[in-house]
Amino acid sequence: MHFSQHFLPLPLFFFCEVFQSSIHLVMTLDMDNVEVFDTGVKGRGLRTTKDLCAGEVVLAEPSFAAVVFDSLSQQVCHSCFRRQANLHRCAQCKFAHYCDRTCQTACWDEHKQECGAIKKNGKAPNENVRLAARVLWRIQKDTGIVSDSQLTSVDQLEDHVADMPADNLKELKIDVHKYLDYCPNTRHGVEYISHIFGIINCNGFTLSDQRGQQAVGVGLFPNLCLVNHDCWPNCAVILNHGNQSALNATFHSKRRVELRALGKIAENEELTVGYVDFLNVSTDRQRALKHQYHFDCTCKSCSKNLKDDLMMAAKETEGNKPSDELVKEVQELSLECLAKVEAARTAGDFHEVVKLCRECLDKQEPVLADTHLYQLRMLSAASEVLSYLKFFSEAAEYSRRMVEGYMKLYHPNNAQLGMATMRAGVTHWHAGLIEVGHGMICKAYAILMITHGPNHSITKDLESMRMQTEMEQRIFKQNECVYHSMREAALQNKSMGMMAEAVSVEDNVKALFHKQ
Repeated sequence: MHFSQHFLPLPLFFFCEVFQSSIHLVMTLDMDNVEVFDTGVKGRGLRTTKDLCAGEVVLAEPSFAAVVFDSLSQQVCHSCFRRQANLHRCAQCKFAHYCDRTCQTACWDEHKQECGAIKKNGKAPNENVRLAARVLWRIQKDTGIVSDSQLTSVDQLEDHVADMPADNLKELKIDVHKYLDYCPNTRHGVEYISHIFGIINCNGFTLSDQRGQQAVGVGLFPNLCLVNHDCWPNCAVILNHGNQSALNATFHSKRRVELRALGKIAENEELTVGYVDFLNVSTDRQRALKHQYHFDCTCKSCSKNLKDDLMMAAKETEGNKPSDELVKEVQELSLECLAKVEAARTAGDFHEVVKLCRECLDKQEPVLADTHLYQLRMLSAASEVLSYLKFFSEAAEYSRRMVEGYMKLYHPNNAQLGMATMRAGVTHWHAGLIEVGHGMICKAYAILMITHGPNHSITKDLESMRMQTEMEQRIFKQNECVYHSMREAALQNKSMGMMAEAVSVEDNVKALFHKQ
């Protein structure tokens, strides 16, 4: 399975500062919770060997191999995959970048042969070739199984090369030739190398940065590859970036994926994840799955077209609906406008994005339901760009409508719902709507505690925001003037000592903490 970045609705903008995670104990990679079984039509799968609760870690697995995307090779650490400023460059190959010497040392086993190959060739190949090279080097060194907890050999994974369309097959052959130029002394034949590229194509997992904000790389996780797809899954997959900051190396932990239960899962129940975003009608999801993963999805959501009616619904007012012709006209206009919005956003013309969104939303609002996909996509684009431009009040309204629509469509513990609710809460917070903002942040925190767990950097950020907004909400309820004075000072980056109300504000804040 390949978790393609094209189907991962990652946020563009986020406003809080990252709080460095505290020491994480090394997680034991215990596979006692799961076992491989024959699902029948779907082939191999994983099922649980005991009852599981929401938020429980079903399995955790370090990558067999992983690489940073070409476009972010200088902005993302090649060891922990955190996006950082002022990374340190490898002095030998001058390609790999790291947070510090600790990260560089932790990654040396993975980078050693790559470093020599890049230095010899004078430049690094694309990410597909780099990942294939890392996989093949590790197979050559450690074989396809590197620990007792690994449930399958890498080279036993499906490659679907025979199912590839002609264009994809042509690209694969080009990558194979690039690999042979990069590693001319390889012991592997062309057929086996092609097999590995095929495995990467349909089993690679897209890795995000520490905020879940951007796709930054791709990796191969053999155990995770055994988890089959369902459009309404019972598990979520997240990347834990690990920790190498502790002075005592005993407390260091590797980056790893964690499979977490979204709700109660009964013993012997199959474990499933979503390969594509649920926020597409069933036929579109099936088409995407067939194209990328080469199977026909027959899950309950697709077989019964669940929630398709909501995703394409027309607005109903006092029992009256707009005509089919008007709905069709607005849907066609929406698709055209979404394409223009994407083009303007790619070009960095954010004011044009806002103009297009406002015009389109005005036409959608009286015709399309609040759960209609096209309206939700337009609300998402509008709220993100308006937040970036610091038009927080308007952004807050759009984000509220977006989240209300998402809540009617997504699984209640869906990670994308949690992230969207978090962004909406932050937007309301920045707009001065502290009560609504705090409520949304609390809802997001409850979801991400299940999908990401308490030790993930995103959850830690959210916990800090939850505590901050709770404090601000108490100040707001005690004295609105004090709250708005503090907020104005923060927005203008002025010292509270420069304000006439400084003494009274300070006294109120102190009184608040005494009451706590």
